[in-house]
This record gives sequence, structure tokens and C-alpha cells, in this order.
Amino acid sequence: MTRDVPRARGRSRRRGADDSPGAGPVGRHPGDADGPLLRAVGLSRVYGEDESLVRAVNGVDLDVPAGQTLAVTGPSGCGKSTLLQLLGGLDRPSDGEVWLGGQRIDHLGERALARLRRRGIGFVFQDFHLMDELTAVENVELPALLTGASPRTARHCAAALLDRVGLADRARHLPSELSGGQRQRVAIARALVNEPLVVLADEPTGNLDSAATHDVLRLFGELRAAGQTLVVVTHDERVAATADRVVSLRDGALADDTRLDSDGGHGDTTRLGALLSWEE
Repeated sequence: MTRDVPRARGRSRRRGADDSPGAGPVGRHPGDADGPLLRAVGLSRVYGEDESLVRAVNGVDLDVPAGQTLAVTGPSGCGKSTLLQLLGGLDRPSDGEVWLGGQRIDHLGERALARLRRRGIGFVFQDFHLMDELTAVENVELPALLTGASPRTARHCAAALLDRVGLADRARHLPSELSGGQRQRVAIARALVNEPLVVLADEPTGNLDSAATHDVLRLFGELRAAGQTLVVVTHDERVAATADRVVSLRDGALADDTRLDSDGGHGDTTRLGALLSWEE
């Protein structure tokens, strides 16, 4: 879906001490050149202690091949959103590891992790998280500008993506002037502007009516067909049914893993090394 949109370029630099713990380089998982794009190994997140201890995520092992659409389901409070935050580097695990494209990312320094999130991971949230004072096109171009793209390139990318999501005629509108479905499509365009390795979506249709949900599902279908790796947390069976694979969580642990499509995913993982070494 985004391959014909110019990519924002960044300046390269040598990897510094903040890119990994201590003085050592970012680790590479043995044999992962052809392995899964996204991997969780023994992933856990614990809050509190003693009697108040809560295991939000409990020993999750998960492999997501490049090009696969994965739906994460389960009852409220089972740890779906926490798992997504851990996979996307928005939270740090209490135990376990997170790997992206063969590179371990959970132990990166804060600057390197922020840089990776900006360039390598696209986030879509239930509440959109658009900036109210910016127009649709300004919201979409902002991540590209933050990664060093020129204003002209960023605006071109943003305009092209808004056209792809059917909102070219709403580019100059503020979020308050858009419907919920339109705001979510702007958020999806924003998530794609830096051509991320993976898009992580947390209940992306939770605040939408049926018509708007249909539009978002169509967009996710186009992303899947284009080979974009997607991980979608959802309680909506319609969303889960569009995935290649569905995993279910119960009490923070994986309870079920069902493949809906025989294709294990496709794509390449060659861009991650550059993502980790680009200028902030």
C-alpha cells in the first residue's frame, strides 16, 4: 500500500552508547536473517508485589513472520494492550525479550528506542491520538518531519497517503471537523508515513460505528495484500476474521493460536540495522 510513497530519509551516524545497554552493540538473534520479523521470548510484565502482584503478561512466546496479519484477542483485562505496548517498545518487560528483524530491542537505551519507534513501528490507537490543532495532512506529515524529512517530501508523502485512505478532500480539515472513521483513517495514514516494519493497532475499531469499521477493515485488507506486517489487538470478531492468524490471551498467557491462512507471511527484514543507526 505504501510502496509508491516516497520514504523519509534520515542522516546516519555511528551507533552510540545509548543504543544498547553498557558499551556493547545491539544483540542479534542467531539464525534470524530468515526468521520472524517480530518475536517475543518468555515475555512477562508484572505490576505490584506480594498480595497486590498482577501478572499482566505472563511468559508469552510469540513469532510473527514478515507480511503476516496477526489478531490478538481475549477478554477485557487479559493483557492484550500490555502485550502490544511491550512489542512496540512503549513499555519494558519485567522479564523476557523482544526482537524485531533479528535485533533485540527491549534493552535499547531510551534515545535508540524512541528512534526505532519513530522509524520502524507504526501505532494505531482506539482513541486516534491526533493533535487537535493540526490539520489531517499536518498530523500525517509530522512523524516524517521528526525523522528528518524535508517539508516538501513529508507533505508529498502525507498527501499521497491521505489519498490512498480516501481522505484527499479532507486534508485541510482539523480532527474536530472529521468523523470518527475519518479520524481513524488519518491515524492509519500517519502510522504508515515512515514505512514501518510493523504496524501495531490497539482496538482500532473500538470507537467506530459499523460503516466506519467497514472502511478500516478494508484498509487493513489492503495493507495485508501489500505485505505489511500487522498486529491488531481486538475484541471484534469481524476484525479478527480478516487476519492470517489469531492468538488468544487468558490471564496474560497465550491460550490459543489459530492460523486462518496457510501463508506464513512474507517480506524482508533488511531495514532494521539502518533504523537503529539513523540520526535521531
